[in-house]
Amino acid sequence: MHRPSAEAPALSPHGTEACDRPTRVRVDLDALSHNLQAIGAHVGVPVMGIVKANAYGHGLVPVARHLQAQGIAQLGVAFVEEGIALRQAGVTIPILVLGGIYAPQVTQFLAHDLEVTVSSLDKLRQVERAAEAMGRRAVIHLKIDTGMERIGVHSENAGRFIEAAVASRWCTVKGVYSHLACADEPDSPMTAVQVARFLEACAHFDRLGVPMPVRHLANSGGVLHFPDTWLDMVRPGIALFGVMPAPSARSPLALRPVLSLVSRVVYFKVVKAGRTVSYGATWAAPCDTRVITVPIGYGDGYPRALSSRGEVLVRGVRYPIVGRVCMDQFMVDLGPEGTAYNGDEVVLIGHQDGAEIRCEEVALAAGTIPYEILTGLNERIPREYVGGGPGPG
Repeated sequence: MHRPSAEAPALSPHGTEACDRPTRVRVDLDALSHNLQAIGAHVGVPVMGIVKANAYGHGLVPVARHLQAQGIAQLGVAFVEEGIALRQAGVTIPILVLGGIYAPQVTQFLAHDLEVTVSSLDKLRQVERAAEAMGRRAVIHLKIDTGMERIGVHSENAGRFIEAAVASRWCTVKGVYSHLACADEPDSPMTAVQVARFLEACAHFDRLGVPMPVRHLANSGGVLHFPDTWLDMVRPGIALFGVMPAPSARSPLALRPVLSLVSRVVYFKVVKAGRTVSYGATWAAPCDTRVITVPIGYGDGYPRALSSRGEVLVRGVRYPIVGRVCMDQFMVDLGPEGTAYNGDEVVLIGHQDGAEIRCEEVALAAGTIPYEILTGLNERIPREYVGGGPGPG
């Protein structure tokens, strides 16, 4: 259907007319502030906000700048390139690169004042050589493997590693950490095993008679389920953005989703009974029905697995996606009585007129996890930021 009156132009976050596409990721910075404050009050220790993978799809630089303005203690990224991007954007607070280091990049850590994850004696020596050559000390966090078998020295072998790091002339040991494998599952016994291994490894600092560095262990699952993992700092990622890490996760906090994914109707047609929709002719109209086209597809990171499985909101009513999701668009069945006009808003994730579709249920329908849904939303989709008043002080 065509709207009987001229539709208003889309607006940018500053109220001016925007020329970008109708599909967009909308990021609520006030919800992000709320979640940061709720997590901080809950755990009672400083928060390292994890903003890797484009801040879980929310936008690396705008999210990091906002968290800095809100007084967050530290940020965490996966790769040195992400840390450099934040420094170049004017983010000045401490940034830890969580991933394993690649020797030719070590000088980049130091040149951009990034904190380094050191995960073995060999990596320690690489950092020391680079720091000595540049004439500046490196700030490092020691990675202890307590059960992930990803990177890090096994906890039972940590003594010599810690001793060498503490004795280093060119490295300052700021932190020591591990990563929880099963904290998304509140009833898993694995977390208690990892906590015990980690604390046993940290005891080497006491044996050496040196100050204990900052111990950080809790990811989002740890923050939500396991108070004994909070220690000296926590590292929430997906929970900071108001999304649960797993279907089994139970939140004691009233966290608010930060991200919405919205688009608009760009075509309306009546599909006759028996006619098929989209590639492969996998869906046929059971009766004469009204079908709309929405301009977003798997080329934007919206999963093809949602073909004839996903749902959207139009005018506050849930309607099913029908046929295969295409690279750039998909179709929605409004049924024989549903109404929509070209230009009407379509909500893929978020609220509309009292109804809601959460990221978690989109992931479940697609047979994946919320992390993949969020981080898969690529840069072809413009980001729009709303809210975000001044921070504390």
